[in-house]
Amino acid sequence: MISDKAVIDKSAKIAANVEISPFAIIGADVEIGEGTWIGPHSVVNGPTKIGRNNKIFQFASIGEAPQDKKYDGEPTRLEIGDNNVFRECTTVSRGTKSGGGLTKIGNDNLFMAYVHIAHDCMVGNNTTFSNNASLAGHVTVDDYANLSGFVGVHQFCNIGSHAFCAGGSIIVKDVLPFITVSGHPAQTYGLNVEGLKRRNFTPDEITVLKRAYKTLYRQGLTLEEAVHKIEAMIPECRHIQTIIDFIKNSERGIVR
Repeated sequence: MISDKAVIDKSAKIAANVEISPFAIIGADVEIGEGTWIGPHSVVNGPTKIGRNNKIFQFASIGEAPQDKKYDGEPTRLEIGDNNVFRECTTVSRGTKSGGGLTKIGNDNLFMAYVHIAHDCMVGNNTTFSNNASLAGHVTVDDYANLSGFVGVHQFCNIGSHAFCAGGSIIVKDVLPFITVSGHPAQTYGLNVEGLKRRNFTPDEITVLKRAYKTLYRQGLTLEEAVHKIEAMIPECRHIQTIIDFIKNSERGIVR
């Protein structure tokens, strides 16, 4: 299952049932978990740890040195979980010393062609990145977030869980969980209702989240006033606490 035309460093740790296609290059300090497929002409450099059942398509570059002028060859890392798909020409960089030294990707994510995940980014589980979506350094993307084609995210921004970022959006502040944003710069366009329905949010939960959205964005309140008001909704919907925690932890401010 490993082509004799692949180039594999002697220090690489390759688990059982890994398939490595012709002309793929596996560098030093790379660990690849069971059932992973490495496509032709792709490059995986280390230190990088890849979990089980991932698919890395042709011409992808995984675990290369970060595109950061301050980087000086330090042995920073990339960690990838299980069941991820990296389509053609996706690029994922390792971390930087100043950013904690680690880029990390969870499980069950889809990265379509030409996606870029920069140094020190943290990507959760079950996210979707459409073609050419790009993260600058130090970005966090929470579970079930969806970035459409050509979305660009500024460094140090956070994208909340179940958020939907419409095609071509330029994001320079944090995006709250559960909402839809669009534009250059991005603005809010309501709750991500269709996405929440697909993920089995109940009608009652969606109704409360809609009320919270209107309180935050449509009543002319300051952010502090709006947060205080939606705190009363927590007993009706546990997801309100997720929004409040996100706001309180935001350092760049939220798209509003």
